[in-house]
Amino acid sequence: MRKTTKKVLSASLIATLAVSMMACGSKDTSNSDSKADAQTKEDGTTSSDSKDNAKSDVEKPSKITVMCDGTVMTEDNGRAQFESALEAALGLDIQFIQPDHSSYSDVLQQTITGGEWPDVVIIPATYYQSYAKQGVLWDMSDAWENSDLKASGRVDERFVDCLYIDDEDIKGLFGMSATRGNGCVTYVKQQWLDDCGIAEVPTTYDEYIDMLRKFKEVKGTYAVSAAGLISKEAPYTNYLPEFYQDAYPDFYEKDGKYVDGFTEDAMKEALQRLQDAYTEGLIDPTAVTNKTSDCRTKFYDDQFGVFTYWAGTWANNLSTNLEANGKNGDIVAMKPIKELGKYVERQSPVWAITTQCKNPEGVYKYFFETMLDGGEVQTLWTYGVKGVHWDTKAETVTWGDKSKDYAEGEFHMLPSLEDSTKLFAKNHIDSTIVIDTWVDSDPGAKSIPEVSQKSAEVFNENSVIANVAVSNDIIAQNSGDIWTCRANIVAEVVTGSMTVEEGMAKYEKEVGDLVEDCLKSLNK
Repeated sequence: MRKTTKKVLSASLIATLAVSMMACGSKDTSNSDSKADAQTKEDGTTSSDSKDNAKSDVEKPSKITVMCDGTVMTEDNGRAQFESALEAALGLDIQFIQPDHSSYSDVLQQTITGGEWPDVVIIPATYYQSYAKQGVLWDMSDAWENSDLKASGRVDERFVDCLYIDDEDIKGLFGMSATRGNGCVTYVKQQWLDDCGIAEVPTTYDEYIDMLRKFKEVKGTYAVSAAGLISKEAPYTNYLPEFYQDAYPDFYEKDGKYVDGFTEDAMKEALQRLQDAYTEGLIDPTAVTNKTSDCRTKFYDDQFGVFTYWAGTWANNLSTNLEANGKNGDIVAMKPIKELGKYVERQSPVWAITTQCKNPEGVYKYFFETMLDGGEVQTLWTYGVKGVHWDTKAETVTWGDKSKDYAEGEFHMLPSLEDSTKLFAKNHIDSTIVIDTWVDSDPGAKSIPEVSQKSAEVFNENSVIANVAVSNDIIAQNSGDIWTCRANIVAEVVTGSMTVEEGMAKYEKEVGDLVEDCLKSLNK
């Protein structure tokens, strides 16, 4: 009988770790066309036999425990089948522990505090450096440097170098990701543009505001919404980028000295733009309390027309859900307006091996490297299981009120087990932002919806990696109070309870001393 995978229930919120992310390195290693030492099957995947031969110098673990969030295929969408296929491909036992996605960070912290750690965990970028400094994470520097994966030349090493930590406390590589961080682009409903007689999406802030005003006038509702007026995690401003522009409301290095971006003129000007638009009724009046799920529901219900959300796969999700609600699913991914310049790419969540793992080298070799093998296992992590989530046989596939005929050998996605009115989109890896190239070719490339490809291209070509969110003991001690104050002031200023000047005065009065202590600790 198949083993039962654990499901951890939601936990109460507990103390948040210090905000921390690491700087990206400048080393740029281009991808090559080198092939992995693997036998290619007819369906484009690779045999695990040749991979096992290449790994013979490393002890193979018999079991790997993995704690992951909802970015890995969930139980409702066929995780049991994925787990079985992965175990068969690797020839070992995989035990997934998957808390509810919304409470993952809290459950992870609770698990770490409890003292019994799984072999592998997904770490949100915000907590990566903090966990490494606590001694929770194994340094995989040597494993990566000596790996077949690195030697293959298929990996864009910028997105590995980005994760090296180099400070006075620790140095090393304590985590890796299969994908780049990704970020948000601004989507505009084509139907709203047509209804308002707007031929092109805006390229400047003035054009952007004019579009919002026209939407409100013609459609009789607010034009833009967001999950909060400021995000809880770096890059903080990614849900309302046209208003924030070059503002960065956290500590960052400027001209060789750390400053508090929240008090700079760029932030004051951003708050004024937000307040003006909110007062004019262009921004959702409940944006301050919205969750992302609230925004998506309102977007599908046609309550607003401009939504800044994740690039790539989510573009197709937004489009298909609009259609499922009887709306026009055409959406346009805007290039960043002139005053914004670039969208901001977050640091990616990382896979890490805990220091309690008894065979970290084996786990790295058989879990981490295979995830990017460019063949059989990468296909599982990207598209799921053949016959369950995708197939290549000749058949007619029906989802909701749609259907399509496929020829023998034509790769295609199957209806989602979670919702048969939609096609399965992806497993953990989004192929539009994966950091490696395939050994031969991406087997599902032609199945990626055009709207997803276009939004990913817009983002990848017009983005920069987020500023480093620095961390030390002083910041760890004070960041919670400082960020609570920042969020409250943003809400009060934008909704008109106080002026920008009054907000800044309140900030200085409530946390000015804490901010000064943090800056002194950074600039000593």
